[in-house]
Amino acid sequence: MGLLGIFLGLALLIFFAFRGWSVLLLAPIAALVAAVFSSEPLLASWTQTFMGSAADFVAQFFPLFLLGALFGKLMDDSGSVTAIANYMTTKLGPERAIFSVVLAGAIVTYGGVSLFVAFFVLAPMALALFRTAGIPRRLMPAAIALGTSTFTMSAMPGTPAIQNAIPMPFFGTTPFAAPGLGIMASAIMLGFGLWWLKRAEARARRAGEGFGPQDAVAGNDAANDEIIRERATTAREFDPAEIQKGEHAASAPPIILAALPLVVVVVVNLLMSFVILPRLDVSFLGQDRWGPTSLSAVGGVWSVIVALTAAIITVLALNFRAAPNLRATMDAGVNASVLPIFSVASLVGFGAVVAATPAFGAVREWVLSIEGGPLVSLAVATNILAALTGSASGGLTIALDALGPTYMKLAAEIGLNPELLHRVAVIGSGTLDSLPHNGAVVTMLAVCGTTHKESYLDIVMVAVVSAILALVAVIGVGSLVGSF
Repeated sequence: MGLLGIFLGLALLIFFAFRGWSVLLLAPIAALVAAVFSSEPLLASWTQTFMGSAADFVAQFFPLFLLGALFGKLMDDSGSVTAIANYMTTKLGPERAIFSVVLAGAIVTYGGVSLFVAFFVLAPMALALFRTAGIPRRLMPAAIALGTSTFTMSAMPGTPAIQNAIPMPFFGTTPFAAPGLGIMASAIMLGFGLWWLKRAEARARRAGEGFGPQDAVAGNDAANDEIIRERATTAREFDPAEIQKGEHAASAPPIILAALPLVVVVVVNLLMSFVILPRLDVSFLGQDRWGPTSLSAVGGVWSVIVALTAAIITVLALNFRAAPNLRATMDAGVNASVLPIFSVASLVGFGAVVAATPAFGAVREWVLSIEGGPLVSLAVATNILAALTGSASGGLTIALDALGPTYMKLAAEIGLNPELLHRVAVIGSGTLDSLPHNGAVVTMLAVCGTTHKESYLDIVMVAVVSAILALVAVIGVGSLVGSF
């Protein structure tokens, strides 16, 4: 009966979330369904287990959601994201339209700009480029997805994406965990994705397909759609309803000034991880008033916090006079973080209630018994949970909350580097999260003005198949030579 309750709770969550119901409502109901079938006390399951786990997630990661959303909004309203995208498309031109869109998306998201901010800026530029080049409009979502939602989210060393931050407290790692393997995985994702898109472009040209419908992109409609909003806020850390709020600068800054905050994110993150924090005396963290905790548990998150803060200060310093309404922009930025953090925290709370049921022991044993060792079973666990929840961050946190200590124990027993666990877990969470019900997929299609039927196969190839190939390569190479 306990397993039946878990599956019923999941089915309820997936069915209604796909139809746009709020996860804030669905997650506790689904958790209570699982608790009822396991004969667990309902009120204690909600107030102690569900809320305790959700609160822990908010306490650990709200600073990253807050700063990431604020930074993305400042970069958007200052015109910096537009300047970078314009520069890339101008330099590469329509003949390299696909590569221009992919590269522009990769640069801004690796530099810390929110995925949804990138969507709404890149879509109009991709539309103009693809129309001029005669590339089918249906390939726009896949090109944007490859640049914004694949290797810069899960594989590139040092990426400030929340998915890359989640394993750090569990494994005591930094944002730069397994850098060599991360670069290898990034090359596989990018190489395969570009190959597929160029192949699709060539086939379309041979068939005489052309650009297709000339309609403008539907950014405003997508941002104001409540169903899209509910799906989107579990997928990434920015509420698309805040995109249209605030005011854009009258003109974009020069490319050097526009790109400087992105450089600050990467450089400060690197310095904090390997130079500054290791030299600090943080023995006070062992006191009860601070947890107690340790630098290995909080250092990675601290590095990203300082990096994003430094980048925000840089954006403000460079664009303070040009900002038409700084208060409105900053209000929209911080507000954009609230619904996503609580949506994902609710998914985490649901996972905690499920993990606390006696029936989950059978699920745990099944996962750990998967042939291929801990790397394979960890990859399977994060894949499945990301697919079921439609959220890479939610699925990853649920998996690590339930199984993280077990994997750390296994790693210590067999001499497995936790950095390898970190990279496998993050890449694994970013594969099957791009299923049709994923909020990022739905938003991207809406913004580009295409449908699942027209564009989803290409999204699968560049965002799912490429990530699976990279994941297999990382597990294979990591198993043979370890982390590097």
